[in-house]
Amino acid sequence: MTIQDQISDMITRIRNSVMVKHEKVSVGKSKLNLSILQLLNNEGFISDFAEEKSDKFSNYSIKLKYFDDGSSAISGLKRVSKPGLKIYVKKDEIPTYFSGMGVAVMSTSKGVMTGLEAKKQSLGGELLFYVW
Repeated sequence: MTIQDQISDMITRIRNSVMVKHEKVSVGKSKLNLSILQLLNNEGFISDFAEEKSDKFSNYSIKLKYFDDGSSAISGLKRVSKPGLKIYVKKDEIPTYFSGMGVAVMSTSKGVMTGLEAKKQSLGGELLFYVW
């Protein structure tokens, strides 16, 4: 079975794993998923990720981040742009989420980056999702 929307699949897997307090979750391997996972790791939402290979498929194994009190570093994920309705924003219209506590993840001409980083570089692009 092929996955039509890799980003939504990855977000849903992470969201469901956080809800049931799993330590790790596996997502499909792609360049876009790699870029997003690097961004989430740099922003401190996940602990680590690594490539795991099997006979037929290659996946990324994501180690989710939890604090001492048992709460997750990821409180929520919200998909914005979908395959049926792409949402593009100009450099002046990049939104902040939860008054700056959340991160807007964007796909720009220079790669996947946070909304804050895109503002600094004066880039617009497709608004993929929010994470907080």
